Amino acid sequence: MIELATIPELREWVRAARARGLRIGLVPTMGALHEGHLALVDAAHAGSDAVVMSIFVNPTQFGPHEDLSRYPRDLARDRTLVAARAVDVLFVPSVETMYPAGAEVRVMPGRVATRWEGEFRPGHFAGVLTIVAKLFHLVAPDKAWFGQKDFQQATLIRQMVRDLDFPVDIEVVRTVRERGGLALSSRNAFLSPADREQALGLSRALAAAAAAFASGERGAAALERIMRGGLAVHPGVEVEYIAVADQRTLEPVSSADEDTVVLIAARVGLTRLIDNVILSEGL
Repeated sequence: MIELATIPELREWVRAARARGLRIGLVPTMGALHEGHLALVDAAHAGSDAVVMSIFVNPTQFGPHEDLSRYPRDLARDRTLVAARAVDVLFVPSVETMYPAGAEVRVMPGRVATRWEGEFRPGHFAGVLTIVAKLFHLVAPDKAWFGQKDFQQATLIRQMVRDLDFPVDIEVVRTVRERGGLALSSRNAFLSPADREQALGLSRALAAAAAAFASGERGAAALERIMRGGLAVHPGVEVEYIAVADQRTLEPVSSADEDTVVLIAARVGLTRLIDNVILSEGL
């Protein structure tokens, strides 16, 4: 594995890889890696010749009262994990490298970003799209891999690629879960044992919605009631939103079908978690 930290080094590697005719795959991350990230690496190996992973805790996607300063960081552990998964290049830039003094231009998302996560995290998706656009520009990947857990993020990245004509295919990999169903997340490190038990309510509520859909329930309001009823036995879960939406537009729907996704965001203790399920696929 090669570790690079500067843009000239990365561009030189990309030029050499292109000269050899290699198909490049990109896995962007903020580090604090877990098996969900490594599943993206495995998918990237299957779909490309050389895999670049970036680790960069992107300050522009955090609001002024969010957890940038306490976001988990363990680069030594991350290096070991990605080396074991045979990542070809680990790109670990500094904030000054990605946002030099005077950098002001941002990629501004459209209407899709105003709902759900966008309502609770204003400015978040502008930061996400800006850093992903910069990575696409620097790495010039043929494909890039993202996790389904961040469903709205993946939807917006696909929209950016389409609207701005990036020559990259976007692949979304199903959420990897712990044995009890909790979606893997770097922020799970903040959960106490008691919080973790409460956090299981998110996946259990989503599973209940998917089961109801499989049994014939189509009403969005009824599906939300089922979820909130299940969450009632998890008093430590403070729901921010439950969205029953079209998975392509993320517009809310009144009647669910095979294209419907259910998204949930909630706080458990001091930790904010998100999860989702495509009803026709289940967990």
